[in-house]
Amino acid sequence: MQIRTARTDDAETIAAAEAETQRTPGLLVAWPGEIPVEEYRSKIAKLATDGRYIVAEENGALVGHAFLDPMPMHANAHVFRLTIVAHPSHPGHGTGTALLRDLLDWAQHDPRVGKVELKVRAGNLRAQKLYRRMGFVEEARFRQRVRRFDGAFEDDLGMAWFPVR
Repeated sequence: MQIRTARTDDAETIAAAEAETQRTPGLLVAWPGEIPVEEYRSKIAKLATDGRYIVAEENGALVGHAFLDPMPMHANAHVFRLTIVAHPSHPGHGTGTALLRDLLDWAQHDPRVGKVELKVRAGNLRAQKLYRRMGFVEEARFRQRVRRFDGAFEDDLGMAWFPVR
């Protein structure tokens, strides 16, 4: 598996993988087809300078993607929000771990990053285990924050990681 910086021409593949991932309730907030491909292109372009957007490739195919996106105001621009998706075509192969290690290494060495935060569904125990193993701590529980496309409500957990310098 190789990790590389995302390119705008990855947007279609990323969008398709997210749409497939969204079909499993409890993994992502967006419902299938809710985010247009252009949003992915814009995010990749923005994070080329403002943050970090990466993809995992195996045998030439994208098997995951992740990014760190700084919050927009000066007062909280040191806080980078994490999104990570191991594509459903490639479960259980360490994709999430590889993506997260790359991003945290980058964050550790980028002086702009004072905190990395994320939200994870309360039922996504596999992701929570990974985040805790990598040093994230739980900061909050947001009750019934997400209404899944199957109609059920689910809590979100707020977790954070702080670089040590």
